[in-house]
Amino acid sequence: QVQLVESGGGLVQPGGSLRLSCAASGTIFIIYGMGWFRQAPGKEREFVAAISWSGGSTYYADSVKGRFTISRDNAKTTVYLQMNSLKPEDTAVYYCNMYRGMSSWVNKSPDYWGQGTQVTVSS
Repeated sequence: QVQLVESGGGLVQPGGSLRLSCAASGTIFIIYGMGWFRQAPGKEREFVAAISWSGGSTYYADSVKGRFTISRDNAKTTVYLQMNSLKPEDTAVYYCNMYRGMSSWVNKSPDYWGQGTQVTVSS
């Protein structure tokens, strides 16, 4: 069993920054990648960013490119999401996730999910 625990959400003004963290624990044999999705009120959950665990290749949704940066610490089995220049439309619950194999990675269909952390961008 794998547990993903997010932290770092909160309330921030437009233009501000937040850094989300997600620590993985449990029985982990292989990690293909980790990443983040988000879900705003009344909307479907959407892909935000992902990072491959071995090579560190990164992928971003167009809506966050140039503002968000995903990174990882392999030794701590932790993934981070640095969010800058935040906008009200970034308000959502942000979910950490893990990809255990190539199929899930290619399809950006994670195998494990965290409980989510609320990010609210408002003045």
